[in-house]
Amino acid sequence: MLSKLDAAPLLEFILDRVNIGVFVLNRNMEVVLWNHFMETNSQRPSQDVVGKNLFELFPELPKQWLERKIQSVFVLKNFAFTSWEQRPYLFRFQHNRPVTGGVDSMRQNCTFLPVKSSSGDVEFVCVTLIDVTDTSIYQSMMQDALNKLNEASNRDGLTGIYNRRFLESELNKEFCRVKRYDGSLSFILLDLDHFKNINDEKGHLAGDEILRRTSEVLSSCIRESDSLGRYGGEEFAVICPQTKLKGAMILAERLRQSVENGNFSFHNERVPLTISVGVAELYPDTPTYERLIHEADTALYQSKEAGRNRVTAFERPA
Repeated sequence: MLSKLDAAPLLEFILDRVNIGVFVLNRNMEVVLWNHFMETNSQRPSQDVVGKNLFELFPELPKQWLERKIQSVFVLKNFAFTSWEQRPYLFRFQHNRPVTGGVDSMRQNCTFLPVKSSSGDVEFVCVTLIDVTDTSIYQSMMQDALNKLNEASNRDGLTGIYNRRFLESELNKEFCRVKRYDGSLSFILLDLDHFKNINDEKGHLAGDEILRRTSEVLSSCIRESDSLGRYGGEEFAVICPQTKLKGAMILAERLRQSVENGNFSFHNERVPLTISVGVAELYPDTPTYERLIHEADTALYQSKEAGRNRVTAFERPA
């Protein structure tokens, strides 16, 4: 068994070669130990650091936060920990990962360990820095991938605009917002007139191209606060937050005119296109967001019955 005298050089050897930053501070925030990892990454040798105040050596450190953290270990005599997700780094050290990782500095997990005397008093605090840059990069990449998957799940595969699932989810959120905080909300439902004829006469590729082009035309008309989506088949919908019926009708008419005047073609052959539109406004006694959809659909049906290529507002029974 190694004696304490024999163990000291071994511990010093391990401390200097372990790939973890280790430094020890006394109550005056003076450095009493500075291992090789800290020397290499700070580019300051131990002999220039030991015996000096940490914050005078590194004024860029978050002094108020770090001093409070260390003092709590002295007072409470307990271990403390900070992850890179709470604070990306303590020391702004460089890392050797590719710049494509998107991380500008080494990410660090930090532990604060009380070093007690034989009487149980805390004489020093040992701070360790663990390089977790790889973990940070991989987690960021995974989150980006999840965000892209989530975004893709909200999009219509053909047109790239929102799909029905997302629209109904957003409409429900807006419905709940208005019910809780008041405000206004309108919903627009529109349908391409005689779209079946385009598919039958020119083929489904032509129909797909017309749907894509229609989504572009509609997207150019809506406000940033509106949500446009393909509701199904040749149906599109627009959620209009903070919008009364009058304002939604103005937008709906702009959509109708833009499609009617749009330059739709397939294989250099012009394809005339119009839309029928239904508009509904949320009222205080509207029971559900599904009811709002039903009312817009009813108005859309009335536009179709009245000859198409027109905008109709849902009229509530007296």
